[in-house]
Order: sequence, then structure tokens, then C-alpha cells
Amino acid sequence: MSRNAQREGPATGARPRRPGAPTLSLSVQYASNARDLPTRPQVRRWARAALEGAAAVTVRFVDAIEGRALNAEYRGRDYATNVLTFVYDDEHPRAGDIVLCAPVVRKEADAQRKALADHYAHLVVHGMLHLQGHDHERAADAAAMEAREVAILARLGLPDPYADVR
Repeated sequence: MSRNAQREGPATGARPRRPGAPTLSLSVQYASNARDLPTRPQVRRWARAALEGAAAVTVRFVDAIEGRALNAEYRGRDYATNVLTFVYDDEHPRAGDIVLCAPVVRKEADAQRKALADHYAHLVVHGMLHLQGHDHERAADAAAMEAREVAILARLGLPDPYADVR
């Protein structure tokens, strides 16, 4: 595959981080041939927007077969899901993977009549928040996490992803 894993940093055209901003070590992997996948700079922008502290993150785009296998192995659910977050180190800096299943993300964006890039942005932000300890297991936690996502996406100039489901 021509778009293989690559570590990004200032040498690859990423904007320098502002002084005092948390450090993001980001690797983006394309294990899907889906069209219209986000670019590395887009993923970096979205991940950085949700960054609360230093982190080492791999964002991996997969097809349904890998997405289903990962969801079955780690969550006991035999279907592909939109996003999975794997936290490897919850110390500082945080370390983990965010896996996005391209066909599921596209299907959801189409069904919800959302721009595909906006939906990817939301799910990267969602995954970054999970990686940093946020969850939505309880109603109060879900409301707080959704509010944080909406605020981050607004700073990126993107619409509220929950507007049509409330």
C-alpha cells in the first residue's frame, strides 16, 4: 500500500506547536483502501484540538474485516464499529491507538447526512477524549463528554454532531 505508517513532525510540514502546548507524537496508518480518508494534516489538527496533555497516539484507518476482528477480540462484539480506542499507558504522556473503521464511518455519515470529513473529525476528537480518560458510561459523564466534543468541534469551525439526535 502506498500510504503506509509514517510518523509526523515539523519536518513533514506540520505547524510548529505553540509554546507551552502539550506535545503530540502522532502516527497515522492507512490499512484501508476507502476513498476520501482524512489526510495526515487533518488528523493532526483534530487530535491536537482535543489534546489535554502530552500524548503518543496512533490513528489507524481500517476496513470492516479488521474493525470487526478488533471489536470481537477486545469488546466481545462481533461487528465492526465506528471507533475503538486502546489506551496503553494512562500515565503522562498518555499512549494509545485510535482505530477508525472507514466503511462504518462512511455509512454513518451518509445515514446522518453529515459531511464525511466532519464525522471523521468528531470521531478522532471522541477517540482522543477516551484516550485521555473521558467516558460516557454514565449519563452525567456522557453529557460532559458530549459538551466537550461540541466545544472542541466548534473551535475547529465544525457543526454540533449531536444536533440532530437530541
